[in-house]
Amino acid sequence: MEVSEDRLTVHLTDDRTISVPLSWFPRLVHGTPAERENWQLLGGGYAIEWPDLDEHVGIEGLLAGRGSGESDASFGRWLRSRRADARNDAPV
Repeated sequence: MEVSEDRLTVHLTDDRTISVPLSWFPRLVHGTPAERENWQLLGGGYAIEWPDLDEHVGIEGLLAGRGSGESDASFGRWLRSRRADARNDAPV
């Protein structure tokens, strides 16, 4: 699995590779390289989780061509919370 600045690429066990625009997953877009590198497979490979970003991407959804199903309102709340946390963590 690879996350670049603009693509999410997943290598499947049957030698297929799925590559989709990172823009399908806004939380990954807003993640730092370290947050994007911190991932794990769930349930024997049915999904990928990025715990630092609270993002879960199902392999079945990738195969079907589906991006994040998160609502704009939910994403907006997450992004505002993330920005507030960054301000609170800034050195004084």
